[in-house]
Amino acid sequence: MATATKKAPAKKAVAKAATKPAAKNGVHENGTNGAHKNGNGAASSSSLGKGIPAKKGKGSFSEVAGKYCVRDIKMADEGRMLIQWAESRMPVLMHIREKYKKAQPFKGLRLAGSLHVTKETAVLVETFAALGADVSWSGCNPLSTHDAVAAALAKGGISIFAWYGNHEDFYWCIERTIDLKPHLTLDDGCDLINTVHEKYPEFAKRDVIGGTEETTTGVHRLRARAAAGKLYYPVYAVNDAITKWDFDNVYGTGQSTIDGILRATSVMLAGKTFVVAGNGHCGSGVAKRAVGLGANVVVTEVVATSALKAVLEGQRVMTMDEAAKVGDIFCTATGVKDIIRKKHFESMKEGAIVCNTGHYDAEINLKELASITKSKRTIRPNCEEYTLKNGKKIFVLAEGRLVNLAAAEGHPSEVMDMSFSNQLMCHIKLAEAHKAGKKLPKEVIDIPKEQDEFIAETKLSTMGMKMDKLTKEQLAYINDYNAGT
Repeated sequence: MATATKKAPAKKAVAKAATKPAAKNGVHENGTNGAHKNGNGAASSSSLGKGIPAKKGKGSFSEVAGKYCVRDIKMADEGRMLIQWAESRMPVLMHIREKYKKAQPFKGLRLAGSLHVTKETAVLVETFAALGADVSWSGCNPLSTHDAVAAALAKGGISIFAWYGNHEDFYWCIERTIDLKPHLTLDDGCDLINTVHEKYPEFAKRDVIGGTEETTTGVHRLRARAAAGKLYYPVYAVNDAITKWDFDNVYGTGQSTIDGILRATSVMLAGKTFVVAGNGHCGSGVAKRAVGLGANVVVTEVVATSALKAVLEGQRVMTMDEAAKVGDIFCTATGVKDIIRKKHFESMKEGAIVCNTGHYDAEINLKELASITKSKRTIRPNCEEYTLKNGKKIFVLAEGRLVNLAAAEGHPSEVMDMSFSNQLMCHIKLAEAHKAGKKLPKEVIDIPKEQDEFIAETKLSTMGMKMDKLTKEQLAYINDYNAGT
């Protein structure tokens, strides 16, 4: 996932007072499960597309009402070159685009997406359009939109509402994609799906065919919604595909998170004590890359098996209370709020660096940090210096949001190639089932093994790699329960 190298000035973006509400047990501070309420909250499906409320954000925009709103349409040529660069490194997605171009599987269907507006995402968006879909798009994080890419999509005819630093208008942008009255939804973090379900439940039940979810946090929220009987249409758990979480989450998050930290700080990692909160797919990827650059890695965990894996990788495991005293750099990757709190800030060394690579910005409790801070300043792009009342300085990167996207360019195109191929193939399944009159269960659906194998095999082929194949005799041997030693 990527963000802008050329975007709204860092100081202006950082200085915004309003931010996307932090999730509290899946419910945002505005009182809805990710949905932005205006007035009385839940709205009927009949209110969809009825008038466009004014934006809250100030500043200049390039805007065509109901069609797009981006920072500056003049950046389109820059964005187009970035998209072309990504296309050249996403051969699997381009292969699927070419394969289905004639069939036009999305003809007559409308798709709303909420996912980081990056050069890689643009390749996916334009693939949907090339295969017949009417697409409307927004970002899924206030600091992850690449303004030049957004401009290129708008100029290319895509309905898009996204700009870097859209804190106040985050849900305004999502609402504009819902104005399209989509048949399909594509999400990263579940904000779009939650908004559709909470504000337009009848529309969700009646008109939406299905959707997909890209990230771990979003899938957790969807499973909770399904368990409560509140999921109104089928959603594929793209995050749980092997060709997504074993690659995107591990290698993509690992590389791009370290990239973001280095761009925001330019510090040397070798010899530093690097604390990673969470040793799941994302956290373990960060830990591996930090080890590779010479850092001494400490892992904090709540799951014994994950903690044990870290120990057997040569990393120390301790509680955050202990780690706060020894860490030089802290990176949260848990999907859980309040991982780093007031007591941890008070224990940290002078000059400690704190960042997050989990989807929401709730993992680092910045309100509690503010309560013990006497002054704050932006000392370099995406790096804020907090001077505590005791005189100690702590540095927070990217406002506690996704450091790999807000401070760097996100995951490399090569790894997003597989994740976005999964997104595309799942939506093709939804469209084909709909056109065949087949009703899928209203639940979170796992990715079939055959899809994972197809994407992995295609990826290997594009890399010039070949695999062995089992012979008939070997297959027979594997399945012969009488075969002895």
